[in-house]
Amino acid sequence: MEVLTGYKTELKLDNKQRTLCQKHAGAARFTYNFGLVRKQEEAKKRKEAADPSTIKIPTAKDLHKEIVKLKHTPEKNWLAEVSKCAPQQALRDLDSAYQRFFKKQSKYPKLKKKGKSQDSFYLEGAIHVGDTWVQLPVLGKVALHEKNYIPTDTGEGATVLREPPTYSKNTNGTNKNAAERKKEREHWPIGTREFVSATVSRQGEHWFVSVLLREQIAPMEPAIGDVVGIDLGIKEMAVCSNAFTAHNPKALRGRMKALKRAQKHVSRTLPKAGAPPIKKSRRQRKKKDRPYDPNRKRSERRLKQWAKAALKPAVTPVASSALSGTANQGKNRLKAKHKIAAIHKRIADMRKNALHQATSRITAKAKLSGERPKALIIEDLNRKGMMQNHKLAQAIADVGMYEFERQLTYKCEQQGIALYKAHPFFPSTQLCSGCHTMPTKHLDLSVRTYVCEHCGLVLDRDRNAAYNLRWLYTASTAEMDACGEIVSPRVLALVAVSKKQEWNTEEDSA
Repeated sequence: MEVLTGYKTELKLDNKQRTLCQKHAGAARFTYNFGLVRKQEEAKKRKEAADPSTIKIPTAKDLHKEIVKLKHTPEKNWLAEVSKCAPQQALRDLDSAYQRFFKKQSKYPKLKKKGKSQDSFYLEGAIHVGDTWVQLPVLGKVALHEKNYIPTDTGEGATVLREPPTYSKNTNGTNKNAAERKKEREHWPIGTREFVSATVSRQGEHWFVSVLLREQIAPMEPAIGDVVGIDLGIKEMAVCSNAFTAHNPKALRGRMKALKRAQKHVSRTLPKAGAPPIKKSRRQRKKKDRPYDPNRKRSERRLKQWAKAALKPAVTPVASSALSGTANQGKNRLKAKHKIAAIHKRIADMRKNALHQATSRITAKAKLSGERPKALIIEDLNRKGMMQNHKLAQAIADVGMYEFERQLTYKCEQQGIALYKAHPFFPSTQLCSGCHTMPTKHLDLSVRTYVCEHCGLVLDRDRNAAYNLRWLYTASTAEMDACGEIVSPRVLALVAVSKKQEWNTEEDSA
């Protein structure tokens, strides 16, 4: 069984490595914008042409050939200073962005702007990891903040093959494609590990590396524990039918006051429209406007600099900030922006930590098969529709329901647990978990305690919903038929998240 695992940790860069990371991120951003403009130009020509089939929209492969030619021009020779992987992956990302747009999964791609889009780039090739360092193409050895977090391929405790098994070639001598290589990897010994790629990204003033590791592991023994129903909510992140409750840290709400204060500080540091330029200090003005005096004593290096400057033609410099729309800004504004980025990073880290702890606890990670639940049932929530309620949109987004479902999906696959989704219209919060009847009056969201009118059951509303979700899996045919008189039978059906999980469930029932 092949598993891809990512290990993300912070880098400890020196000035030279930080500059190289910024160059790689800039090259990836330039390539993405270049490809987007070229696609738009060809699309416009194709629309105006008499025969549209004669004009081809360039793909990532075609655009990369144009980037290679640009490297040899004097204006864009700086592209040769970075790894070829950064622009290549940027063009692949552009192609996938167009595919998502045509499938109506996302909006039309936009140009990336320095300072607004996230700085990141992709690397592959000779990647090696030690206890306290990672070796990346072009960047070389980079120190890590965490020790022994990423599996190493050097030293005594190495667990990753430095040179993984090579792939065989086809009968005609050509290399195998991705599908054929994946099929060949299935015959590799259990425990074989290899580094696939590395993605370097920036958050505020911090740089991180995410190393992707491919590993061949033995299939996990199917879980045989009790079935668990999970109800997602706002007050509590997740309420389970096995008495476990994952608390919602409310990361954004807890840091909202500090975030507002920092954003106000940024607004105060931006001069008003029409304000005079920020004045330089007396020392800066004196250093710039001081005329050249050959009689003044200076070092030999300083004299060479003055002589070289005198030979250059007088050209009025244009500040890069004026071109990017950030003219007339000072250091205090940059410091305030970094403070906002630090607050957002703290919010994201708190939310991610709570989600990982909750999903790992629910799937009973690192426990025996008898202690792991054999099936988990969650609701198929319409998150986009829920966000239309502007009174609850911020609170819903603060929970991270999509990330919860994503983590639960891959952890269930690794732990041999079946994951099912209930029908979107299944009334888990309205139905009584004792007698399985509906109330005569619709329960409002303000009602947090469920009181059944028929059997007198008194229970927490979220816990009652979790019991109903578990009942969907464990209910007999007679119970389903009885409930079908109140609820539509099609609403009582479960949908498996993946075929693999269906196979595991069939094995359990056999």
